[in-house]
Amino acid sequence: MGKIAFLFPGQGSQALGMGSAAADDSEAAQAIMTQADETLGFDLTGIMENGPEDELKKTMNAQPALLTASTASLQLFSAVGIRPDYVAGHSLGEYSALVAAGAMAFRDAVMCVRKRGEFMEEAVPAGQGAMAAVMGMDRDDLEAVVTEVSAEGEAVQLANLNAPGQIAISGSAAGVKEAGERAKSRGARRVVPLNVSGPFHSQLMAPAREQLQDVLEPISFQNSDVPVVMNAYAESATDAETLKQALITQVTAPVLWEDTIRFLLADGVDTFIEIGSGQVLSGLVKKIQRRDVHVFSVESRADVEACAEAIKGGS
Repeated sequence: MGKIAFLFPGQGSQALGMGSAAADDSEAAQAIMTQADETLGFDLTGIMENGPEDELKKTMNAQPALLTASTASLQLFSAVGIRPDYVAGHSLGEYSALVAAGAMAFRDAVMCVRKRGEFMEEAVPAGQGAMAAVMGMDRDDLEAVVTEVSAEGEAVQLANLNAPGQIAISGSAAGVKEAGERAKSRGARRVVPLNVSGPFHSQLMAPAREQLQDVLEPISFQNSDVPVVMNAYAESATDAETLKQALITQVTAPVLWEDTIRFLLADGVDTFIEIGSGQVLSGLVKKIQRRDVHVFSVESRADVEACAEAIKGGS
């Protein structure tokens, strides 16, 4: 086998019960869950376990919950001796990646993503922003559509470049609607409105970016132990200040996820391990590179042991 990348999911992967299996399997994982509750001052892990689901879906809860679940599951790897050559996370998941790489303390990260979620929910009044998934359209063709609509006065841009033919757009409600209609008229297979609380990764998130910058500024970052591939650039870095600034940039910048995976593939990564809730990123990797890759999704000790056995058996 070649190199290994740890991947960490972002918002949308949350599910009731996430983190519980890791906490049951590991005292270190349970300690992460406890730290989250103590740092935030409320029973986040109770919401993760018992809901209600509508409460877990709220951006200000989903973001720290996903970070906590991923970091809890990460603790299980200490017993099997698997270390990554790279880490990367999708949007919010970049914070999990930074914790995994030793660049950011978990307590700082969980506080920041709670604030990040609050800022993102507050940045644009309800109903004024929107996002939509555009399926089956080339990136350059969709870029031409959103550029055209933006030039006519409605804010809209590419937000999540997840895989070939799977791109999310974000902006004003009117801009996203118009861009979606034009995309369909020019060959997009489907345009699906997303059930989100704001126009994430668009310039309309500028107020959230500025508030987050104030929160991040006093926090101490360290140079990372392994390279982190940054969402906003699809390039890796280990420098503490570069990694901090990338978190600010990504609030209004597109998530270059397809480019991130291609960057990793080009540097010899052939094993991708998604750590935390769900299998969204595993599915995207398979859409980007169908052959000659090994993809795992892990949450529990059993998942980690099966992953380790497969990797060691193939090396």
